[in-house]
Amino acid sequence: MASVLATAPVSALNLPEQPVIEPDNQVQESTEENLSQVVTPAEITPPEFVQPDISTSKVAENKYENILKKSREKIQFISSSNSPESKNTQPLTEELDKNDPGVADSDDPMFQVNSVSQLEDVQPSDWAFGALQSLVERYGCIAGYADGTYLGNRTITRYEFAAGLNACLEKINEAIASSKLNTVNDQDLILLQRLQDEFKAELQQLQQRVEVLENRTSELQANQFSTTTRLFGQAVFSVQGSNTTNADLFPRDGIPERQGKTNLTFTSSAQVTLATSFTGRDLLLTGLSAGNLGSNASLLSTNMGRLGFESNTDNNLVISDLSYRFLASDNLGIVVGTAGVNPINTFRGISPLEGSSDGAISLFGQRNPILGIGNGTGGIGFDWQISDRISLQGVYSAEIPSFPGDINQGGLFGGRFTAGTQLSLAPTNNIDIGIHYLYSHSPDGLLGTGIGDSQLISPFADATPFNTHAVGATVAWRINPNLQVGGWGGFTSSKPSNLSGSVETTNWMVFAAFPNLLRRGNLGGILVGQPPKITSSTLPEGFNLPNFSDGGTPGGRTDTSIHVELFYRAQLSDNIALTPGLFVIFNPDHNAANDALVVGALRATFRF
Repeated sequence: MASVLATAPVSALNLPEQPVIEPDNQVQESTEENLSQVVTPAEITPPEFVQPDISTSKVAENKYENILKKSREKIQFISSSNSPESKNTQPLTEELDKNDPGVADSDDPMFQVNSVSQLEDVQPSDWAFGALQSLVERYGCIAGYADGTYLGNRTITRYEFAAGLNACLEKINEAIASSKLNTVNDQDLILLQRLQDEFKAELQQLQQRVEVLENRTSELQANQFSTTTRLFGQAVFSVQGSNTTNADLFPRDGIPERQGKTNLTFTSSAQVTLATSFTGRDLLLTGLSAGNLGSNASLLSTNMGRLGFESNTDNNLVISDLSYRFLASDNLGIVVGTAGVNPINTFRGISPLEGSSDGAISLFGQRNPILGIGNGTGGIGFDWQISDRISLQGVYSAEIPSFPGDINQGGLFGGRFTAGTQLSLAPTNNIDIGIHYLYSHSPDGLLGTGIGDSQLISPFADATPFNTHAVGATVAWRINPNLQVGGWGGFTSSKPSNLSGSVETTNWMVFAAFPNLLRRGNLGGILVGQPPKITSSTLPEGFNLPNFSDGGTPGGRTDTSIHVELFYRAQLSDNIALTPGLFVIFNPDHNAANDALVVGALRATFRF
């Protein structure tokens, strides 16, 4: 499960319609392949940030555990450090169960030999062929390497020979006890017994070494954790621009009044996250960010052309995440913080195209817009792993939790806030489903999603508080490792606190993701959808947004915007990705009189 990079607190004196710094997981996205979990899957973190393994002795512990495993199984033919032939081979670590199909599992470097003919480098002309054939066919004492070789000319130590001899004796004893061998050659038994007696000292020394390793492993396990802080970061450079469009701001006459365009710009942003664990079952995230890519909504006269990696702080360093995650029980995680706690960062991600630095390039292409309702920054949330295939996340988040003044502007329970839950389901290994519900309070009639119809009331009307119920679902289906399809849908119903009527919106998206397109690690994406649209507005006359230029009469949008997007992320290396992308909005602002809007971007992501 992953972690979070959320928006910095918004000034209480300036509440924008669209969030300036999108609550996205930019720095933490870079850690998915570099970190391992230190807590159970119930930990509260979204899917793009895998928790770090903060054990300072993990490598040593794994080393001793592997040695213990080899010694206990007593079938180890460890390559001599002086033998060049053995550099690319692995020792025999375990003998296959007779019920297995004759091939070792993926972690076993050797396989059971049922016939000497299975060994590629053993020929009938070899002087030891008869001996090998006897041991294989009569007693099953020989195993080969995974590449089908025996390496019979390799030098072994007395300890290796002693361990192999003892393993062969145990194999014969098991066969006799289970009556699998009706007759045993007495001469062979006498010879093997003599060899066992001769190498008794070496076997005893091996046992002593096992005991020493067990003691050292126990000590490592008892002292393996110490408070650890790790640093992760990324920098994003981007070039973006749009076409020139004619925009109809007052749809009553169908005549465009303004021309929208953005210049070709070159921008950047940088983010770093400090991940600190104190117990191994918790995580303190401290995120810092700075950037100069702002929203293009005012220049285009629509918010439907916004990019998913916007981060405008005027290049000033801001705290974008300050949250603490811990396990209340083995399957229940809690998150609390003044920044970085909201539905986007608390709910488990479903869409494979989510990710501001490596997913879709548009804001609408990131996720179901209802998850952004409220533009929350600080609060509390939980993640409950109910079963292997069912989990439940919940969150309460306020937009300006630190504001001590007017209750209508901010505070933990004032201003704009959101409470929500998501039921995450995995009915099969290849299908992920997220069912969302959110309740949000808005003091000014703005939903806070920043995309599509996020304003509920006419701009000519007085600001009015609204309460919103939002429901939706997101589905992703992995057809095969190189193809995933899915989509989402969302519905909101908002009622004003002191007016009659309500406002309803819908949105939907379908997508196809192409992991490993042309090269492993790359990602291609195609998205088609409808940004949030007011389908019904029954407020009193003069208050309705769809017909605001015609008296604000009740009614929904008559036209529909369609969003079409293509992008391709080329993973140039483990730390560098280059993503060209293009999206087109037909009928921007759900107005057929507006020219189609085309936005292109080239995004470069550097992770460290």
